[in-house]
Amino acid sequence: MKTLILAEKPSVARDMARVLKCQRVNKHFIEGDRYLVTWALGHLIELKMPEEYDIRYKTWRLEDLPVIPKKMETKPIRQTSAQFHAIKKLSGRADLKDLVIATDAGREGELVARWIIEKIHWRKPVRRLWISSQTDKAIHEGFRNLKPAEAYNNLYKSAVCRSEADWLIGLNISRALTTKYNDSLSAGRVQTPTLSMIIHQEKKIKAFHPQPFWTISAAVGSFTATWQNGSQTRILNQDRANKIIQKLSGKKATVRHVMTKKKTERQPLLYDLTELQRDANRKFGYSARKTLNILQVLYERYKIVTYPRTDSRYLTKDIEPTMRERLKAILSAYSGEVRPILHKKNTHVRASFVFNDRKVGDHHALIPTEEPVFIQDLSEDEVHVYDLIIRRFLSIFYPERTYMQMRAELSSSGETLVINQTLETDPGFTVLSHNHRNEVNQPADTLKQGDELPVLDLRIHHKMTEPPARLSEADLLTKMEKFGLGTPATRADIIEKLIQSESIRRESGGRLAPTSKGQQLIQLVNPDLKSPDLTARWERELENIARGSGNPDHFMKEIRNQTKQFVQEVRTSDNTYKIQNLTEKKCPQCGSPMKESRARDGGRILICINRACHYRKRMDPKLSNHRCPHCHKKMEIHKGKAGAYFQCRTCGIVEKAENIGKKINKRETRRLMNKINNKNGSFSNSLEDALKAAMKKEQE
Repeated sequence: MKTLILAEKPSVARDMARVLKCQRVNKHFIEGDRYLVTWALGHLIELKMPEEYDIRYKTWRLEDLPVIPKKMETKPIRQTSAQFHAIKKLSGRADLKDLVIATDAGREGELVARWIIEKIHWRKPVRRLWISSQTDKAIHEGFRNLKPAEAYNNLYKSAVCRSEADWLIGLNISRALTTKYNDSLSAGRVQTPTLSMIIHQEKKIKAFHPQPFWTISAAVGSFTATWQNGSQTRILNQDRANKIIQKLSGKKATVRHVMTKKKTERQPLLYDLTELQRDANRKFGYSARKTLNILQVLYERYKIVTYPRTDSRYLTKDIEPTMRERLKAILSAYSGEVRPILHKKNTHVRASFVFNDRKVGDHHALIPTEEPVFIQDLSEDEVHVYDLIIRRFLSIFYPERTYMQMRAELSSSGETLVINQTLETDPGFTVLSHNHRNEVNQPADTLKQGDELPVLDLRIHHKMTEPPARLSEADLLTKMEKFGLGTPATRADIIEKLIQSESIRRESGGRLAPTSKGQQLIQLVNPDLKSPDLTARWERELENIARGSGNPDHFMKEIRNQTKQFVQEVRTSDNTYKIQNLTEKKCPQCGSPMKESRARDGGRILICINRACHYRKRMDPKLSNHRCPHCHKKMEIHKGKAGAYFQCRTCGIVEKAENIGKKINKRETRRLMNKINNKNGSFSNSLEDALKAAMKKEQE
């Protein structure tokens, strides 16, 4: 008898099949003597749409809302139905004794598997594989410690509640707004309060009025001092600043008080997903989604980091014995930083506070696995993200930073000058920083109470108060985390959804700004829906359900009642709305006005505002995957009298499409090689030899 293993992605399934010695490859599964490994393609099952409950919902009408089915039903996703039916067929095999859920170890992964299991009517025993990395060692250990699926029932209930709540709130409110105001308007349980925070920041910027102020600095001995009055260093009147300068010119300052403190800075906590996304955004300008995508590659393909979608910055105590192996795995890429640690008999973690079992939920913090890293195989972006994780990990093996903080107050002509000086005594873990400097700025002399020093080089600095900046993704992630909006795994998608729906836009520098559409949208919804408080409370209830202390039925009853209230308020609202980017052009099919919008590739498109019409026309040429030979950017593809041709938008270079030889990509190469290596393959020896020779030549 065999065990059916359900993985989430084909790449993960192939790794598990290799570790479990399954070698017979089929289009939909890989089989061995003891195991049969199959996979989902992300989600294979989804919630039914309203029209699948009642055909009248196919036409959007405000009077038909809200749509609240008595029981939410699921269906196979059409685009991936072939894989679902293959799994269903497999499940009927008489030689299968049980099933192992091997999808991602998290709420979403649990939902992927459970919905499939329900839909194929599986009745045999089910167990759960729960691992935090995809290394061979982790897979072996995970299969030796399989848990009963019932242990994760509460996690599944939480996932179902989240999915159904998002369907009820998001679908009904979006349909209500769209039909009421005749524009594609998207609202949701998490995305609307997130949009509200961006708009709130915009209001603060617009309400800001710049004010001038002045500061004064002076050279006192070998130190630089700043004029200060109490805690205030700003002078709001230029005449007063000039008078202070006159009082201090040519005078001496007496040291009134000197205070020196020894201070320490402890090592930072390890990364969870949100903290990593923040740092990657600040340092490299990466979007939250880009960081997550890179992290998934490091986890799934290279297997050199642990589970990405974690919300913990701590480790469990049982991880400590594995530290030496993890350090050895990164030795080739971080020799200078790792060797001093490995030379010690005991691989001692100095930041012992990172070990806290109570602060680890489903997964511990992001750290390297025991899999050796080959840094040259990684792309530049992958190296950037991996380097952040490794340097944060290494910091827990280094000592705290210690420094001396000196503050001196000096008096001259009734005014106060303050000197602040930081003296590095031990850089500790900060030596791991790329911008760390070994030299220490030591003072030319020391200060003691009663010393008199000349006041020289007095300067007035004219400045203006600056408005608050628009939120970066790092700022927004911080706010979302603070108010409990979404989870580390979903926050990136929420931001992208707001951009795709044209409620916000990314500006140069990566800052997020609301559009006219977004600013109007936030005025059309219930205040509770745009407040983070209600959504944060819902998220806490979902977490309680996952832990077994929450009530799913009570939660969904509240969601249903809230949905009815939100829709009723849209129906009776007297708010007005102006369609964004409306043009003077008319639809050639129905004569309705057309609005300008953006396609996914950034190109402009014209869309008929009549939702029953569906007419759209592209204004900009499509971007192809063909790269400009000069600047290497993607080239536009055009159709001319002589046929299709490529043109670089940046350089203006033009190339005929038929003159571009089709290059085989990596995916096609793998597919062909699999056919070649398959004993039942239909390739002739001559084709096999020719393909292998061509690939060898390209590699050389």
